[in-house]
Amino acid sequence: MAGHYYRWKSFEENEDRPEKPRRYGVTEMRGPRYSVLSQNVLQEIFESMGQFVDGLKFSGGSNSLIPKSFIKQAIEMAHEHDVYVSTGDWAEHVLRSGGPSAFKEYVEECKQLGFDTIELNANLLEVPEDTLLRYVRMIKSGGLRAKPIFAVKFNKSDIPGRNRAFGSYVVPEPRSSEFVEDIDLLIRKAERCLEAGADTIMIDADDVCKYADSLRADIIARVIGRLGVEKTMFEASDAKLAEWFIKRYGPNVNLYVDHSQVMDLECLRGRHLGKDHKSVLSSSYFLF
Repeated sequence: MAGHYYRWKSFEENEDRPEKPRRYGVTEMRGPRYSVLSQNVLQEIFESMGQFVDGLKFSGGSNSLIPKSFIKQAIEMAHEHDVYVSTGDWAEHVLRSGGPSAFKEYVEECKQLGFDTIELNANLLEVPEDTLLRYVRMIKSGGLRAKPIFAVKFNKSDIPGRNRAFGSYVVPEPRSSEFVEDIDLLIRKAERCLEAGADTIMIDADDVCKYADSLRADIIARVIGRLGVEKTMFEASDAKLAEWFIKRYGPNVNLYVDHSQVMDLECLRGRHLGKDHKSVLSSSYFLF
């Protein structure tokens, strides 16, 4: 129980956000990519903050470069602390190089390694919507969670005409170099993925919430309004963004953060000790 280890924090104070495993109020932590995280560092993170970490993500295809023995040990360590483990957006590379058969093998390999979730970067895949849904179902049939990632800008050639009848054949257009913002298309594709069995929709931070001074509150409001807080996840790249999300949508919003931000984020979710944008603990508290 959290209260046994953290006297300042008790999940009973906020009954709407339960203890792990949680379906909302999720904190997903970035794994090895920008910095090397050894097993010792991961162990220290899980032992000191494991109650506040729901997921670990091997971002940017880093799992393709790390020895499988390390991945399996890291995943086992995470599972010991009730932390799920997600791939980064690497599946689209597998699909481009090997097609559906290679993707099926990839799903099976992820399951054997112990991964819980597979991400699909829908915009990088550049496949028809029905094909994307088939990949979501393949992940689910393999016994894993599916988390499609959507950006708010689409290749202009992928945006359907407004006046065509539903289901009618459309001659494919040549690929365009122009990208157009279309929130309605993002929401429609995300809703169909959820209907196909996707567990969570990740919103790409670019053009939405990558920087605090260019935050698109209008887009976030529309996405959460249609898909719900429980089914969406956003990246909070710094403390200001994390505070904005918590103040606007409460402690139950799902956020993806760097490992260095986990404790600050939990303080924001709980007793709001980090409201001045500064770490509630000195930067020397965790020397990674």
